[in-house]
Amino acid sequence: MTTSLTERREFLKQAGLVGSLGSAAMMAGLSESAMAFGGETARVVEDSVVPAQAEEAPKYHIKFAVCGMSHDHIYGMIGAVQRGGGELVVAWGGEEDKLALFHMRFPDVKVVATQDEILDDPAVQLVLTSQIANERAGLAVRAMKRGKDFLSDKPGMTTLDQLAEVRGTIAGTKRIYAILYSELLEVKAAVYAGVLVRQGAIGKVIQTINIAPHQIVQGGGDSGGAMPRPNWFWNPDQVGGILCDIGSHQVDQFLFYTGSTEAEVVESQIANVRHPQHPRFQDFGDMVLRGNRGLGYVRLDWFTPGGVGTWGDGRLFILGTDGYMEIRKYTNIAVSRQGDNLFVVDSKQARLIDCNAMPLPFGPQFVADIVNRTHLAQNQDEALLAAELVIKAQSNAKWVKLQD
Repeated sequence: MTTSLTERREFLKQAGLVGSLGSAAMMAGLSESAMAFGGETARVVEDSVVPAQAEEAPKYHIKFAVCGMSHDHIYGMIGAVQRGGGELVVAWGGEEDKLALFHMRFPDVKVVATQDEILDDPAVQLVLTSQIANERAGLAVRAMKRGKDFLSDKPGMTTLDQLAEVRGTIAGTKRIYAILYSELLEVKAAVYAGVLVRQGAIGKVIQTINIAPHQIVQGGGDSGGAMPRPNWFWNPDQVGGILCDIGSHQVDQFLFYTGSTEAEVVESQIANVRHPQHPRFQDFGDMVLRGNRGLGYVRLDWFTPGGVGTWGDGRLFILGTDGYMEIRKYTNIAVSRQGDNLFVVDSKQARLIDCNAMPLPFGPQFVADIVNRTHLAQNQDEALLAAELVIKAQSNAKWVKLQD
């Protein structure tokens, strides 16, 4: 097999979802096809990565709450924690329309009138929020000071002062604080690419290039644009701006894949190209990053056309000294609407790896972290460094005016 059994075992072991993998016979059903392409020495191999066995039941159980649901990302956050054994017991929301949708999905979950009812509830161990971005850090600080662990939607904060307060509260309370950068943690191809990178599949990573188009009005789903965008969406003071908001996903991936523990923003720029009715809104932005272990480039925009068929053709390129990878996260344009496509090229072959059947380890690992007071699901320092970098990129960005 082109993707070795050792690689698959290691992935499942790291995912924390599968116990003893047993013999190679358990890997039966893995598909492999090869065909000549451009000569005898060039090969294109298509692999389908599937688990060795069914996912185990969660090992742990915690009770958690939702405190703020301004963005529909909250449903992906809930799903991740539930996969790990979390029980959603209570919720608060500040918008009536969001509360109505939440009640349709979770009719049996108790809804309270104030945030304090959640923060003062001794049964709640973990608080989740997708509150308006500039309000998340303050809520996190209050929750941690009242003995709760905290999982925030991205961005976790929008100013350096908020970041300093969160860092200080973590140090003072020893609570677990995490930001769900879902484009890494909840995308199967991105997770598996990380496993291969750590195994040295493409040598030392030199650079990541992350292209992250988004769509303002979407046909459905939990990405936030299935209904008209709320007023706060257009306000960079509340959202943080395009680099701070959606760029946080990409900077987190840059740090993760390069392994950088220190980094700086070399340059950044933002623009409003086609939304004059919202003059402070930013529909385009990019940045160049330099880390102590790798380089990065990020491009962000709100120009996904309707023909794509999803909210964005997210693409990540990882350049190594011995090969490269491309992750087509949500679609494979003009080929298939299937996402989680991982392309790997090294000195021997080119591979397309279908990662759709792989487990997602974040939820089980995060719940285990809360029970065991560990930090396996996310490197807390890395998550906060990503937040720091995007805030700096945003605040120092050059505003560009393009002529018609």
